[in-house]
Amino acid sequence: MSEGTATTTDLDVRLEKHRVELTGYCYRMLGSSFEAEDAVQDTMVRAWRSYDKFEGRSSIRSWLYRIATNVCLDMLNAGNRRARPMDLTGPSPLAQAALTPRPDNTWLEPVPDARVLPTISDPAEAAVAKESVRLAFMAALQQLPPKQRAVLILREVLAWKASEVAELLGTTVASVNSALQRARATLAEREGTAGAVCDPLDEEQQKLLERYVAAFEGYDMTALTALLHEDAIMTMPPFDLWLRGPGDITGFMTTLGASCAGSRLLPVSVNGLPGFAHYKPDPEKGGFGAWAIQALEISDGRITGFHCFLDTERWFPLFGLPLQLEAEAH
Repeated sequence: MSEGTATTTDLDVRLEKHRVELTGYCYRMLGSSFEAEDAVQDTMVRAWRSYDKFEGRSSIRSWLYRIATNVCLDMLNAGNRRARPMDLTGPSPLAQAALTPRPDNTWLEPVPDARVLPTISDPAEAAVAKESVRLAFMAALQQLPPKQRAVLILREVLAWKASEVAELLGTTVASVNSALQRARATLAEREGTAGAVCDPLDEEQQKLLERYVAAFEGYDMTALTALLHEDAIMTMPPFDLWLRGPGDITGFMTTLGASCAGSRLLPVSVNGLPGFAHYKPDPEKGGFGAWAIQALEISDGRITGFHCFLDTERWFPLFGLPLQLEAEAH
């Protein structure tokens, strides 16, 4: 009995040490933080059940990736491609701005860095890992057919050899190379949509974020306009509305978004980007109520993307954040 328990515990430990990287892989495949966690749980259960059939011809890690890939491909057979608002519609002029929600499964979901990015000591590798979960790259991945998506992630993000990917997918090296070529071509068409965020943030970017917090919390639209790129984009899933340019963004914030005046921002790490948990004044309970997880894209000393995920009851617990802040909290 004790020997069996020891073996069970040992297997638990061996599987569990791969959880974060597998969650990152499934998140890149599925575009959903919650579906990724479900996929990894399913992977672990399948690994448990079939461990006696695991013959050790590959490492436990590559065996787990094979199971996870099959789980994700099964989930993607439903055909749903997650997207950002600007992948679905054109920008709305402020005069026509309307908050129309779409179902949760429409949207590319945010994720805390700690859930999908294993601790990596090499700064260059860590930077590549962060880039591979940024919103623009994630949105581009969702445009790829599922098998091309798997090939691109395994080859380009995880640096697997073509022969290893071919074995995992049960296909040929030629087929893997062809899929990778097609995937790269699709992504190349979408290049230039991502901000250039340093890892870690450089001094200029840190100062930009400090100025952003001061402008947002002070609801100073002149100061905020000075920080926004002329083509800056604001999105607010689950609403399909998105706005382009400082005029429409600040115009929205002083009209439909006017109740956000006097808000508080707490820093979070989201999708390899700087971000904030946005709490706005709560006139009923006092203090501040959770409102959005913000992810910011930065390029050339300006904010180019300002993405607000509003489903607070899902996102704030995922990020380990309270739904209320006391009045003096900051």
